[in-house]
Amino acid sequence: MHGAVTDESRGALRNAALSRRDSLAPADCFSWSGLIQAQALALPQYLVSRSVALYTPVQNEVHTNKILEHALTNGRNIYYPKMGEMDESGLYRIASPADLAIGRFGIAEPDGAYPLSEMDRENLIVFVPGLVFDRCGNRLGRGGGWYDRLLARLNDQGVIVGLAYEFQVVEKLAAEKWDRKVHYLITENQVIDCGLGPQ
Repeated sequence: MHGAVTDESRGALRNAALSRRDSLAPADCFSWSGLIQAQALALPQYLVSRSVALYTPVQNEVHTNKILEHALTNGRNIYYPKMGEMDESGLYRIASPADLAIGRFGIAEPDGAYPLSEMDRENLIVFVPGLVFDRCGNRLGRGGGWYDRLLARLNDQGVIVGLAYEFQVVEKLAAEKWDRKVHYLITENQVIDCGLGPQ
């Protein structure tokens, strides 16, 4: 997907990326996810984090299980998105994978009621999925906008890191004013500093 035309519709880009990702062989998804997570665990911003926000992968998204295992072993506070009754999402803490239950959209989310604490906002790293990213940190998600709203509620606290396969990276992605950028992007081949300032 490198060099995708910048004025191509977001819908067309989204559909092309989703189709490509859905067609991934399980072995490639597993192997590339392992490489991506290894780089995530070596990221300096992760190493100094107090708390970690993860996501439950669906439709061949990059796995996060190795990051979860490492964070649990090393005493970090772990959060996952949880959808509220009015389709507003927030980050809620879990103590183990057993605290995750299938939510309204068939995605595992916290079944408890422990929202992100003010203290945990201070050294927070948030790993997010996406369908298309560019090297400036722009992100194209599934189209609902709820991840953008979730990240907006962090009020610029925390380091946002996109996890994606190399084919999901384009040189330039047209962004909307409400889109929330990532500070770093990790693929199986590289770690991209998106140049959004010190974190």
